[in-house]
Amino acid sequence: MTPAPSNLVMYLVVLAAALGTAWAAPGLGGRILEPLESWAARLAERKSLSICLLAGAVFLIRISLLRVLPIPVPEVHDEFSYLLAADTFAHGRLANPPHPMWIYFDTFHVNQHPAYVSIYPPAQGAILAFGQILGHPWIGILLSMSAMCAAVLWMLQGWLPARWALLGGILVLLRFGIFSYWMNSYWGGALPAIGGALAVGALPRILYSWRARDAVLLGIGTAILANSRAFEGFIFLIPVAIVLAIRMLGARSPSFRVTLPRVVAPLSVILILCGSFILYYNKRTTGSPFSFPYTLNVQDHFAIPLFAWQKTRQPLHFLNPQFDAYYNAWWKSQAWLKGRPDNPKHIGLALVSNGRDLAGFYLWPELCVPLIALPWLLRDRRVRFLIWQWITCFVGFLLVAWFQPHYAAPLTATTFALVTQGIRHVRLWRFRQRPIGIGASRAVVLCAFLFAPFHTYDVDVLHAVANREKIATELDSMPGNQLVIVRYVRWHDPLQEWVYNRADIDDAKIVWAREIPGVSMQPLLDYFRGRDVWLVEPDRAVPRLLPYSPQDISGAPRGTPDAAH
Repeated sequence: MTPAPSNLVMYLVVLAAALGTAWAAPGLGGRILEPLESWAARLAERKSLSICLLAGAVFLIRISLLRVLPIPVPEVHDEFSYLLAADTFAHGRLANPPHPMWIYFDTFHVNQHPAYVSIYPPAQGAILAFGQILGHPWIGILLSMSAMCAAVLWMLQGWLPARWALLGGILVLLRFGIFSYWMNSYWGGALPAIGGALAVGALPRILYSWRARDAVLLGIGTAILANSRAFEGFIFLIPVAIVLAIRMLGARSPSFRVTLPRVVAPLSVILILCGSFILYYNKRTTGSPFSFPYTLNVQDHFAIPLFAWQKTRQPLHFLNPQFDAYYNAWWKSQAWLKGRPDNPKHIGLALVSNGRDLAGFYLWPELCVPLIALPWLLRDRRVRFLIWQWITCFVGFLLVAWFQPHYAAPLTATTFALVTQGIRHVRLWRFRQRPIGIGASRAVVLCAFLFAPFHTYDVDVLHAVANREKIATELDSMPGNQLVIVRYVRWHDPLQEWVYNRADIDDAKIVWAREIPGVSMQPLLDYFRGRDVWLVEPDRAVPRLLPYSPQDISGAPRGTPDAAH
């Protein structure tokens, strides 16, 4: 994901003007900014208060914008899958039994056997379930984003002076806390960022004071990563584990009588509990403690591997034409060619693509300015570990064929620690005794405030899926229960999927089912006898509900060129 092209020129012009002004008049605005910076520095020394205020600011600012930025509508496969997990957990279950009519409900990123569940790790579904219990799943997103900014600030306080940590926390709020897709979708990003912040924030505190509380927080961060982004979290934690092990085994380490009860024991207890939960969750969702729902789904659907070390299989055949279009055509043309690192060409593509996506989402353009201090950062002992951790993660993430910015969410706190430290170095620069660094650092922060509402990124709006929400609202207003048969044309875009259901399909007011060529719809109609049955064709210019007539039960494909987009 990159910033919307229409905003690129605006970004660069404003940033260039701000930096040019800072060069020409570095002290401009000092009478206003210096007292403000002094007040912020005093506030930052009250670390707990700063954390609470930042978390509260995220919550209050986003709530205040609901009229102009309403609660998001789910659009992509992943969001619907996470919402299924949320609905399952909110009803007190880890998994749902397979439905006897599952073939009509089979859809992307959802397992139908041996249990009807989301394929994703449970953490995101759990926070959405908490929001659902409070009134709406998005409440969970709002609370998790607030907690994320607080956790990042706590991490920064362990690595940087308090006033610079507060600046880094504010930059995170501006970048992600209000307008980004992490806040305005159900995809996630906040939870692995929290896990990463807790883990890397606990490390210097453990090495300094060897307190049990910090070991517990490291364990909690590890557990969050294991249940949100397990692969990326594992790579992220490798440098943390290495440094902790070296220091614990080193000559300057406290005795084992100190580290055992304060670090080893509390960390081990949390990791054992986390591992036990994962094994139990796997058993409930896949039938085997050692088989993950995601792994099971990949085995059943993906001929093209997701990781560099896996081998390609023969394409799988599906009765569902949309599965064929997605798994055997779209995935090959997008993920495989975009950069599976199995040869030098693909490695180069992955390097460029991943680097562009990371820079575009986390830094572009104003936070790229501190990168000019990279030579100083590389010699800075304070952040040397963070640099090596960032490099390790970037290389490790290349092992995945497909990449999205939220895959790197564990690195959020690490990234902003480096950005903030880069601003510190820039601020010290002088040119012919003129403090140009002060002006440049202020220009970066000012642009971060100015650009925050425009960092929405070029996320395609899936209009057909937005129409699904309109149809659902119409159905919700009708008396009785509804069954909707979804009919696609042969060239339907598989990314715009309509067939997603609640955890308890039989008791849901609206049930969505797909029409499958060559498969009779009569068993489905018999099973849901008593419901009003509707036909909807998402590929029409204006999809609308039509009564499902008896001659439609054959499952024959429909659609004409002039009816499609």
